[in-house]
Amino acid sequence: MGPVISSVLAATGGVNMSLAIFGAVIGCGMIIIGAGIGVGMIGGKAVESIARQPEAGSRIFMSMIIAAALIEGVTFFALLICFLAVFWLH
Repeated sequence: MGPVISSVLAATGGVNMSLAIFGAVIGCGMIIIGAGIGVGMIGGKAVESIARQPEAGSRIFMSMIIAAALIEGVTFFALLICFLAVFWLH
């Protein structure tokens, strides 16, 4: 994938690398904000569901934890890609 990115950057001419790094940093921020909103929504809806049906609390809690873990896994992967791009361009 490195040669592909290098050829794309070479084809664009004199691209300012600081703008590319700035874009990757903005991408990292958007990833964190999106993950925070997603986990917050999952937690809020789980609390509402447990308040309506307390007897199903353990099943709802486990589903909430699994969904939040999946969101965090995707978030860490996306952040890894952004950090690799920043350090590769730097």
